[in-house]
Amino acid sequence: MTNDEPLRIGVLGAARINDMTLFPAARDIGARVVAVAARDRDRAEVYARENGIERVVDDYAALVADPEVEAVYNPLPNGLHTPWNLAAIAAGKHVLGEKPFASNAAEAEQVHLAAQEHPELVVFDGLHYRYHPVFRRLQQIVQSGEIGDVQHIRAVMSVPVPDISDIRWSYPLAGGSLMDLGVYCIDVIHTLAADLGGAPQLATAKTGHLDGTHPEVDAWSELTYELPGGVAATAEMSLIGPQHFVITVVGSKGTVHQPNLSYVHTDDRIMVFTRDSTRVEELGRTSSFIYQMRAFADSVRNGAPYVTTTASALTDMRAIDAAYDLAGLSPRPSAPID
Repeated sequence: MTNDEPLRIGVLGAARINDMTLFPAARDIGARVVAVAARDRDRAEVYARENGIERVVDDYAALVADPEVEAVYNPLPNGLHTPWNLAAIAAGKHVLGEKPFASNAAEAEQVHLAAQEHPELVVFDGLHYRYHPVFRRLQQIVQSGEIGDVQHIRAVMSVPVPDISDIRWSYPLAGGSLMDLGVYCIDVIHTLAADLGGAPQLATAKTGHLDGTHPEVDAWSELTYELPGGVAATAEMSLIGPQHFVITVVGSKGTVHQPNLSYVHTDDRIMVFTRDSTRVEELGRTSSFIYQMRAFADSVRNGAPYVTTTASALTDMRAIDAAYDLAGLSPRPSAPID
């Protein structure tokens, strides 16, 4: 196999999200989506024809075992991430797994240990925002001292999910605002805390649920953290609010603001406000999913290092479990493979 050979990807499920997360990114790097498996084979056949997937296999087990598939993309419901990521690793496949990395920290540790046993494999946590120049530029501005000493970090993610049948409301499938959105906000805070020289400490955790339904599933969550040097941080997540994805870092001399953490392809601005000036930097609307796929392929083909490792995913999942515990809710349950 040569380094310029097209990456051969197999996709688990016929999810709508693939239209944004997989297909444009695969085209960008010249990858082949060689196979798809779905619970309904007839649906998979239609899906494959519509999206240029080369063929359909009978089920998820057949896909991870397929000798032509070298990398598995896993956008299944949250509760199915760990079982099929583990199956893919056991079959010798590289893995690009959608967030959240697992249903709970115990599962994340399983995958982390499995990945450590197979260092030849790339096991990649799909926090795509980490690979876009917009977030990297935000880190540079914070680290440069331009906004002074950091005082407060705020990460907010909100989406409207009005349909109560949506899988994000399913406790058995590891639903909830912390799982669907909080993993981003928590990862932002952990990443910026590391830039400041330490780890965040969870101070408070509050959650709420929809009246009369889904009592175990957090419709919204608010967390506060204490960071090195007396820095405060806030993470706010909601499945019942308007679409809103922002990072704001306030310092002693100014503020840096990223107005769209998740969908940088629609808003690529970094806004910097200091005592003396205001400026807007625009860093390009190439999708963060494309940057992520480029990084994934570079790791698979060339052994390039990557930041969304199983170790960082385990840290995030431990933080999510801790937030549920402090808020008086149970961590999400594990789902058996079938």
